[in-house]
Amino acid sequence: MSEHRRKAPQPQGGGRAATRRATQQSSGRRAAPSRSVTSESPSGPHGEDTPYGGRAAARRAAQRGSGGRGGSDGGGRRRGGGGDDGAEGPGRGRGRGSQRPVKKRFIDYPRAGKHGARRWVPSWKLVSGLCIGFVGILMGVASLAYAMVTMPKVNDAAKAENNVYYWSNNTQMVATGGTANRQVIAYEQIPEAMRNAVISAENKSFEHDKGIDPMGIGRAVWNMAKGGQTQGGSTITQQYVKNSRLSQEQTLSRKVEELFITLKVGEQGNKKEVMAGYLNVSYYGRGASGIQAAARTYYGKDAAKLNPSECAFLATLLKGASYYDPAGAPDVDAKEATPAKNLDRAKKRWRWILDEEFKDGRLSKADHDKYRTFPAPKPLKKDAQLGGQTGYLVELARKYFLANNTRGVTAEMLNRGGYEIHTTFDRKKVEQLNKAVKKVYDEKIDPKKRPDKDTHVQFGGGSVDPETGAIKAIYGGKDATQHYTNNADPTGAAVGSTFKPFVLAAAMEHGRRDPELGADQNDSQRQKVSPLSVYNGNNKLKIKKYNGEVWTNEKGEEWLQTNDGNHSEGNITLRKAMEVSANSPYVQLGMDVGTDKVKEAAMAAGLKDDDNMANSTVPSFSIGTSSPSVIRMAGAYATFAASGQQREPFSVTQVKKLGEVIYQHETVTKGAFDNVVADNVTDVLKNVVEHGTGTPARLPGRDVAGKTGTTDDNLSAWFVGYTPQLSTAISMYRLDDNEKHKGRKFEKMYGTGGEEKIHGASFPAQIWHDYMAEAMQGKKVVDFPKAEPIGDKLYGGGASSPKPTPSYTPPPSPSITPSDTPPPSAPASPPSPPDPTESCGAWDWNCQNNNGGTSDGGDNSGADAGTTGGDDGGTPGTTEGTTAGNGDPGGSSPPAGDGGNGNGNGNGNNGLLGGANG
Repeated sequence: MSEHRRKAPQPQGGGRAATRRATQQSSGRRAAPSRSVTSESPSGPHGEDTPYGGRAAARRAAQRGSGGRGGSDGGGRRRGGGGDDGAEGPGRGRGRGSQRPVKKRFIDYPRAGKHGARRWVPSWKLVSGLCIGFVGILMGVASLAYAMVTMPKVNDAAKAENNVYYWSNNTQMVATGGTANRQVIAYEQIPEAMRNAVISAENKSFEHDKGIDPMGIGRAVWNMAKGGQTQGGSTITQQYVKNSRLSQEQTLSRKVEELFITLKVGEQGNKKEVMAGYLNVSYYGRGASGIQAAARTYYGKDAAKLNPSECAFLATLLKGASYYDPAGAPDVDAKEATPAKNLDRAKKRWRWILDEEFKDGRLSKADHDKYRTFPAPKPLKKDAQLGGQTGYLVELARKYFLANNTRGVTAEMLNRGGYEIHTTFDRKKVEQLNKAVKKVYDEKIDPKKRPDKDTHVQFGGGSVDPETGAIKAIYGGKDATQHYTNNADPTGAAVGSTFKPFVLAAAMEHGRRDPELGADQNDSQRQKVSPLSVYNGNNKLKIKKYNGEVWTNEKGEEWLQTNDGNHSEGNITLRKAMEVSANSPYVQLGMDVGTDKVKEAAMAAGLKDDDNMANSTVPSFSIGTSSPSVIRMAGAYATFAASGQQREPFSVTQVKKLGEVIYQHETVTKGAFDNVVADNVTDVLKNVVEHGTGTPARLPGRDVAGKTGTTDDNLSAWFVGYTPQLSTAISMYRLDDNEKHKGRKFEKMYGTGGEEKIHGASFPAQIWHDYMAEAMQGKKVVDFPKAEPIGDKLYGGGASSPKPTPSYTPPPSPSITPSDTPPPSAPASPPSPPDPTESCGAWDWNCQNNNGGTSDGGDNSGADAGTTGGDDGGTPGTTEGTTAGNGDPGGSSPPAGDGGNGNGNGNGNNGLLGGANG
């Protein structure tokens, strides 16, 4: 074919025209999609040859149309913000030919090619990949941990150390607890009945599970939700691993490690070894670790000789010996772990375990029917080295640490030993307090001579430092190995009149309510009460509400308040009423202030709402129906000694484990009362010791404040008092605390110790005096702060303010010159004395009475307020009185002291200076 016949044909419309059209199409004009000219097929059979200016020109045109200038709409206007790299903009000028291929990443997140929120939603590939990777890492870590943990060894776990208790001067008191009361025995020596009891009670799948029983855990949760009884969710293997570890802290790392050890034991361990290890390591209470020690402790025999009934009981203890030992565990929980409650729980679970064994086919019907009586264990025996007061001190410190530590140390952990416990107890003061109580026992209490009067006599004592709250000494009973109840803790003995200072503090702190206003009055609406306020002190006083309405109980019965000995005191100041321990003024004052405020004051001082606090809605609450411990009462009075600054009593300063301090006490000071209030309470209580019922507690040369307390029917007697440096409470009562004797109750103390009646001023005050005289010997003499005036002198309980006495006008003198008028009539007689029922207040200097005398009675006034029958009355007065004398009634508490008998009208019985304290 000739040369000219082979010339390539021209594209339709011409080369340049085609280029123009391609450019226009690539620029995205109108709504037509942008296409490259190379997508068009050339005309003619030789279309594979690119015409001049065809494809290259189209490519360049496409790049220009969708590139750095953002694209235009054909008219030259920019429609989008494209970048230099030709990325599409938001306008119409974008074209598909302008997109570059996305570079792939190993982790496509945020996701490329997605817009808005979809960019942040991971793909299923990413999620599945991460899950697989996490599981793989977890399995690797688990495999490594599994390979690193070791099987527990019973012999290592059996090693126990003593707990060492220290006196306040860091000398050793006693080493106890954690002693090696354990003997590891072989699997064959453990009775089959014991193994069966544990399996039926704790882990029915033990013989075939792998150490962890998911179904058992599920069953435990389900039965717990239904409120039924069930074996625990943990398997025997898990409990064995847990008990084999000396460290019992509840941490995540420890739990995880225990899990891997359990898996290894379940996989590699022998079931017999696991069972023997579990029973040899577990704690059964009373210091016994291991089945052999438990058998000897509870039944006095070897484990091999236990019968199925005894085994069922010992299996019961594995659920928590503190709550299933019939002896009780007051050091763990004084309210729930009582002997009575523990015995009831133990009997129920013992019976349940026998039933479960029978249902599981592990106990024959004959044996099941045979054991119907609970196998009561032997009585608890105390460690001989815990005799005397030591056992009470250890118990108190142990209980305090368990209740206040923040490391999660439990009673079981403490029983394993290894702790150094530093206490606040002063060895010398403990010995002095024990000596003072023993002196009264030896000299006054004689059960052989007076079996119906002197049996079961108990004393309790506690001594607290007001500056820190540290408990310096306690008296818990004769011997901790014989008398198990710690009398320094709550015993149920009501405190009587030693509660009255809280009533007075509430009256001065909050004030008396206005009868015209509602019950809920704030302190600004109340009248602050002065100790010089006058109240009715009559016997069988009808108690009224603050608004004057007569108080009645739910049966509509009125309350008639009696005084000790049924003596009436007449109108009397609150200061004097405290001195002679009159009840009616303080019961009515409590109603005027509000018994809720009285309770609030007692709790501010340091008593606890759950510490045997009585019903505070009845009038008698104000005179001590509550029964807090001697420690609490000593601590509350210490608040007054510290001018209103309250510090919680404590018995442990520091605890160490393996040299590390795991507990450190920090003293927290709270402002309970204004210092003026507290100092006035102290001043009133100081008067009680100097002139009132508390005179037997005087310490010559030292300031002492205190209060006696005696309850109805003479069931208990108290003396609580303090110096600026030490506060001490002493209680006395008769109570048979032998738990075997059901219906235990307080017995009356009429005739006890040869006394007609026991008062706080008798044996309790004597013990207080003898102890404090030695405890304060050599200590610096410190005086109480001077009390500043406080409150208003108010009148309550029917007492009215004295009426002003009309002045007497003498007749005019006779005229010198005679007069025809008749002589004036005889002068009017002097005004009659006040009504005898309206006796004068102690500080009413101008108030007259009908037994006056210019000499105010004898010079030697009575030393006692009359509570001791007037034995200390003053000597007779010598000066004959001619006019009414001033003063407050002297004879005040039955029978009143003479206080010095003046001659004539100068009867010292009512003289302020002569016989006011008779």
